Amino acid sequence: MSYIAGNYDVIVVGAGHAGCEAALAAARMGCETLMITINLDMVAFMPCNPSIGGPAKGHVVREIDALGGEMGRNIDRTYIQMRMLNTGKGPAVHALRAQADKFLYQHTMKQTMENEPKLTLRQGLVEELIVEDGVCKGVISKTGAQYLAKAVVVTTGTYLRGKIIMGELMYESGPNNQQPAVKLSHSLREHGLELVRFKTGTPPRVHKDSIDFDQTVIQPGDEKVRFFSFDSTEEIPDQLPCWLTYTTEQTHQIITDNLHRAPMFSGAIEGTGPRYCPSIEDKIVRFNDKPKHQIFLEPEGRNTSEYYVQGLSTSMPEDVQLSILRSIPGLEKVEMMRTGYAIEYDAVVPTQLKPSLETKAVAGLFTAGQINGTSGYEEAAGQGIMAGINAARKVQGEEAIVLDRSEGYIGVLIDDLVTKGTNEPYRLLTSRAEYRLLLRHDNADQRLTPIGYKIGLIPEARHQRFLEKVRLIEEEVERLKSVKVKPADIQELLISIGSAEVNNAIDLLSLLRRPEVAYAHIHQMSPAPIELSDEVTEQVEIQIKYAGYIDKQLIQVERLRKMEKKKIPDDINYEEVYGIATEAKQKLMKIRPLSIGQASRMSGVTPADISVLLVHLEHYNRVLAARG
Repeated sequence: MSYIAGNYDVIVVGAGHAGCEAALAAARMGCETLMITINLDMVAFMPCNPSIGGPAKGHVVREIDALGGEMGRNIDRTYIQMRMLNTGKGPAVHALRAQADKFLYQHTMKQTMENEPKLTLRQGLVEELIVEDGVCKGVISKTGAQYLAKAVVVTTGTYLRGKIIMGELMYESGPNNQQPAVKLSHSLREHGLELVRFKTGTPPRVHKDSIDFDQTVIQPGDEKVRFFSFDSTEEIPDQLPCWLTYTTEQTHQIITDNLHRAPMFSGAIEGTGPRYCPSIEDKIVRFNDKPKHQIFLEPEGRNTSEYYVQGLSTSMPEDVQLSILRSIPGLEKVEMMRTGYAIEYDAVVPTQLKPSLETKAVAGLFTAGQINGTSGYEEAAGQGIMAGINAARKVQGEEAIVLDRSEGYIGVLIDDLVTKGTNEPYRLLTSRAEYRLLLRHDNADQRLTPIGYKIGLIPEARHQRFLEKVRLIEEEVERLKSVKVKPADIQELLISIGSAEVNNAIDLLSLLRRPEVAYAHIHQMSPAPIELSDEVTEQVEIQIKYAGYIDKQLIQVERLRKMEKKKIPDDINYEEVYGIATEAKQKLMKIRPLSIGQASRMSGVTPADISVLLVHLEHYNRVLAARG
């Protein structure tokens, strides 16, 4: 028997990393928000790697924080190890990564959500969308409860018709043996959304006391204190190390001998798996020339003996998994606590979405996270905060917020999904961003805090601290331009660091441009009048050293923005655009890009097609002007 169970501004279906960010964003923007999920004990659960960040992913966490999201703050409260990766490379690819206490991460996020005034948490299994005249009006749960809303965000992760696969064993399930969502897939299809079948996987977990750590290499955290969030100040002491080991020839032989039992090679798995996070059996087949592969042993928390075996994702049968584990140095006597598995699930074809993440087929219906074909907690959370923001703005009658490719990795992620689509679980990489020198992890606050403040997710006190940081950076850059030092005062220091001597007085900015000269050397020559934080001096140094490259990218961005300003009308009839290739015409009709810029990034659309389209738009606008 159906009944009206509540009326809200925004409903979020699912409580994974996308759902948490979407619900918090909508509630903090003033919307009465309901988050409904199959199991409230699984809020912000980490079904795979117990970590946050890494290349491109860490950038996204910083961007979420700059917009006013929660992931950065939450991992800063609950990490057990923090490391900066790629420090031997340039600042564009520096990436912060934290090992999480996965249970504390869940508990802390759930507590944050329970304490949010305009957010209601409810346990329930959503089975149907309520759609009237092409507009989503709410959802119906398995118990018949009808929850009504002005906007709905679906963030179901890998639960849609989820199927667990371990060797010959298969059964319907969500991750970690949770209940799957079956009927919601049918409801999405009924309302015009095309779904595809994807696959992901997870490795076994093993008992700490059965590992011989003497045969592994310790991977400690950084001594320098770092955080993901602009708000965080409290360091967590006593970091826990991870440990490195490798597969062996015996490992590879065991896998090769059992490939006939591997679901991904026997045909049992239908879904497409992630290219950049392959299973160990896939790695052995694809890279059979490599004698060994890295395996990281990662603690899942401070109060558990479970270790995550990173690099050993597999859907092999349970007995084979144990043999594989025991062929690895340090794991010869290991006890497996949980078996690795593959999971198949339904995902929405993301080219059916607007850049706001609202579906084109159903107004007021948004999707975010793995349902959109992505992999990874960070990619999910980045979509989640944008979907939550835009659902709230739709309710409030405001224009959607869309980040372009020069504003953030989140902008790159969403643009790739809605413009190009994906035929496999999408993973964000630094190489996907053409403006990655502008999209550094260290300047996410400068890029996106003004947007977060404008939409009401960044409070006034934090905004003032941000403005003070910007002021200090600008003032120090100006000081370095104006202060000159005499050769006699700096010659000895320059020689000691292998930098060329100077014959005349030189300004500090010119000295800092030299590759060998760091800001610390400048500080020795002429200290700033006030003590500056590491974050300020880091920005000063990067802005000065990379000024030429940054200026070049800014010129490219300006060209992009001109293309984005050339909007394509919703009612354009591509059949009337003569001279465009058939493939381009078909894709333009299907995706219906909003601008020339978006159209130019579509696969199958050539520069010649864009030229023809520009000519057609000029004619279209002249006709429209004549009528008007």
